[in-house]
Amino acid sequence: MRILTVGAIVLAASVGSAFAQPKAGGPPPGPGLTITSPDFEDGGVIPNKFTQADPMPVSPKLDWTHVPAGTMSFALILHDPDVAIQKKTDDVLHWMIFNIPGTATGLPGGVAATAKLDDGSINAKNLRGGVGYMGPGAPPAGPYHHYTFELFALDMKLDLGPDATRADVLAAINGHILGKGVLEGRFHR
Repeated sequence: MRILTVGAIVLAASVGSAFAQPKAGGPPPGPGLTITSPDFEDGGVIPNKFTQADPMPVSPKLDWTHVPAGTMSFALILHDPDVAIQKKTDDVLHWMIFNIPGTATGLPGGVAATAKLDDGSINAKNLRGGVGYMGPGAPPAGPYHHYTFELFALDMKLDLGPDATRADVLAAINGHILGKGVLEGRFHR
């Protein structure tokens, strides 16, 4: 009886480990899409030159790695989730740029505030109705706000123009996201 019990345990352990193993021939799991900036660390304070503390803020340089195979384009959304505009779930959209070429490994600092860039990227309108980057602007009273850069690797280009809303972009990318990376910076004046 004891041999049967030991045999059953060994068999159960073998079956369990077989189910836990990745499929033979498949790629090993790796890191997901990663977005970073040489201008500030993830979770760190965003320097003033990229914020509304500067009269002419510029966008920070962004880099990304571990791009999923099959990426045709990227979409980037920068928002401040620490507010509830008009007592609703809306927050502050600071920047939305999409149709960034799938071969890109980042965005340079100071991206031009034009609706369509030379590489085909499209800058949409921010919360204030301006095209392109709007720097963080949390007031000095209260805690730091968290500014979230969300990068989406997509299996398609979007058939949208610079007048697209965030809701339009989110609806268009739904079902086409190959990977997502997030970078967060903090700021208050």
